[in-house]
Amino acid sequence: MQIDARAIEPNHMKRFLNSFRAKLLKSLAALAVTAFAAGVAAGASPPIDESQLLELGFKVLVATTKVQQDWVRGLPPGKIRPMQRTGKKFFIYPDASRNQIYVGGPKEYDAFVQLHPEQQATGMQQTAKEAIAYRGKQDDVMRKATARDLSDPFLGASWADLGW
Repeated sequence: MQIDARAIEPNHMKRFLNSFRAKLLKSLAALAVTAFAAGVAAGASPPIDESQLLELGFKVLVATTKVQQDWVRGLPPGKIRPMQRTGKKFFIYPDASRNQIYVGGPKEYDAFVQLHPEQQATGMQQTAKEAIAYRGKQDDVMRKATARDLSDPFLGASWADLGW
């Protein structure tokens, strides 16, 4: 008499799909997709019109040297960012394709924000996220340094330093 091995063994796939681990994985995958979609939707701000910046009083500075061109390419595109130089506050918008930046002062930036209030909100949110990420990174570095110091009972001192 021959017995079919598939009839005796439980269906492992059905058991896995009904398990807690599978439900957890499904929930996490759904959460990740939702978070990604929300991030894409929130990050999509309308592009800034360069001609409008010129009308508001922003000036164009062309990057002439290699260092300046590299600096302009390194700036985050599509975003006006604050900058301080010689004690004065400026707002710059990079145009890496043309190797130039648009520079305005607080008066020009305030005029821009009045026309586009959503730009100020996203800029502040992005700055806050960057600050939180930086502080988190510094906290991790300090935790590691503290753990290293606590693991060394002499805190870097040798027997010679103790006069023995």
